[in-house]
Amino acid sequence: MITLAAFGPLFGLPDPSPFVCKTEVQLRMADLPYRTERRGPPQGPKGKVPFIDDDGLLVGDSTFIRDHIEARYGIDLDAGLTPRQRALAWMVERVVEDHLYWATVYARWAVAENFDKGPSIFFEGAPDAVREAAREGMLRTLHGQGFGRHSLAEVADLADRSFAALSEILGDQPYITGATICGADATLFAGLAAVLTPFFDTPVRDALLRHANLIAYTQRMMAQFYPEFTTSGAAVA
Repeated sequence: MITLAAFGPLFGLPDPSPFVCKTEVQLRMADLPYRTERRGPPQGPKGKVPFIDDDGLLVGDSTFIRDHIEARYGIDLDAGLTPRQRALAWMVERVVEDHLYWATVYARWAVAENFDKGPSIFFEGAPDAVREAAREGMLRTLHGQGFGRHSLAEVADLADRSFAALSEILGDQPYITGATICGADATLFAGLAAVLTPFFDTPVRDALLRHANLIAYTQRMMAQFYPEFTTSGAAVA
């Protein structure tokens, strides 16, 4: 049995981490039996969540978790895709995980009121100094990554350019590469849902709300893979 290390439902989402949601959706796409368990980043092989415990074998990082389940269980989450579609799927993943993810982190951690009601709860019971040190560490990470050098309005503008590109790629298709779902759909869904949750009201979310097809896509994916979850986690408030 595969055990997926996760944080659990939070912020109006199946999991506050888009990487956890991505991996869980891919496990469901693969129809593999699994269970979730709350484990902290220090318990993982890369010091981050998600990771999986597959009968004692620990695998960290959502991309390598996918590689593992595909290799071990003979699954291809991109089955039916052409080489060009596979290339497009990879590029979509990179936009979501290497660009939009940091806009999400900025909105949650750099905006004081969002941090206070959001990420700060991870440090409940800890001294104030621990909570503030964690936030300062994330702000340094954002500064090093680059987004931390921008204003919130500038970050929202950059995110909107990616939303516009993704909206154009998706068009009126059911999935990002067309009629067939692929592994990148898990990534795109998780990244968009993390922004769309009404729990955090930011200009980044406002930018995404301008793209009706991305909103509809996120709601469809939520209904498909989290029927036990109401669509309010990714709905327009």
